[in-house]
Amino acid sequence: MLRDALYLAGMESRYLLTRRETIIWTFVMPVVFFYFIGTITGHNSSSTTRDPLAISAASDAGFLADQLAQRLGADDYRVVRTRSPEEFLSYGRRLEIPAGFTDSVLAGHPMKVKFTRTGDDLDTSYDQIRVARAVYTLLADLQTIRATDADPTPERFAELAATPRKLTLDVHSAGRRVEAPTGFEQSVPGILVMFTMLVLFTSGAVTLTIERNTGILRRLASSPMSRGAVVLGKWGARMVVGGIQIAFAMLAGRILFHVHWGPNLAVVLLVLLAYGALAASLAMLLGNFGRTEGQVIGLGVILSNLMAGLGGCWWPIEVTPPWAQKAAVFLPTGLTMNALHKLVNFGAPPADVVPHLVALTLAAALALYALSRTFRFQ
Repeated sequence: MLRDALYLAGMESRYLLTRRETIIWTFVMPVVFFYFIGTITGHNSSSTTRDPLAISAASDAGFLADQLAQRLGADDYRVVRTRSPEEFLSYGRRLEIPAGFTDSVLAGHPMKVKFTRTGDDLDTSYDQIRVARAVYTLLADLQTIRATDADPTPERFAELAATPRKLTLDVHSAGRRVEAPTGFEQSVPGILVMFTMLVLFTSGAVTLTIERNTGILRRLASSPMSRGAVVLGKWGARMVVGGIQIAFAMLAGRILFHVHWGPNLAVVLLVLLAYGALAASLAMLLGNFGRTEGQVIGLGVILSNLMAGLGGCWWPIEVTPPWAQKAAVFLPTGLTMNALHKLVNFGAPPADVVPHLVALTLAAALALYALSRTFRFQ
């Protein structure tokens, strides 16, 4: 039985890997999606400190303008004091401080600082909040100094800044990683998981339907091969396709997009192989019960995309509603993405993903058992 299964797996895996659709969606489209989605999410989710903040202040703006620049610098902005209007306009983040700023504020006259930002991505509102916070804290410190009947001077602001605060806020990351995974660190594992399921749910499933409708499976049924050998061989062929796709995607992610797969690479591979085994089993079930090629391909595309979206392949699952986060736990994609993020992005020990491995392996075994009991030759 095992010899027959290995022979059938080798023959069918070569056939699957030579199909034009399989080649395109296994080796070409994942790389395109890695770049496209990783570039977009990396730009939108990038730290606001990567681009400098240009400040244009007249020579008579005074020390309050310097105080405002210091507060922005303390908030991790890379502050640049520009020397000409042309240089000022060349920056994407710009803060314009009017002439006579300090004298007017100390005299009680309202003054406006103008913040301009190029683009309209997810960090725009955060920039506005941070600049407004710098302005409001400057005004609050000014009122505090005046409440002591002291004259506002740079020295008084320095003394106030050095005064121990009675109320402080301690902010730190709840995990081992300081920054959440974004860009290619999110898109490469996510698209890998998505396309593994997509290819197996389409090419891997529809070939089984084609073989049944064209009578190839009936001819196999009349051969000396047992039912178990046929099922195991065809499942093994899809495992080969899934394994090659996973290996290629991981190499492409490392070489082209500099994704580091973490210190526990062997466990990462085990998780992905368990996921591939489950995806291959579900794909064969889809092809086993599908009646027509169009039906199988349509269902394969819909199901794989639906599970990719709900499982956190397209975006971090934390940005989804609570019900979606709970649903992801029961999806193969959600389990796999959670395990990958634990291992790759947050440095979790292998013991943390043992439940994920057990769940994926058990689900694959149950699906393969159901397939062996219901496999149709015609």
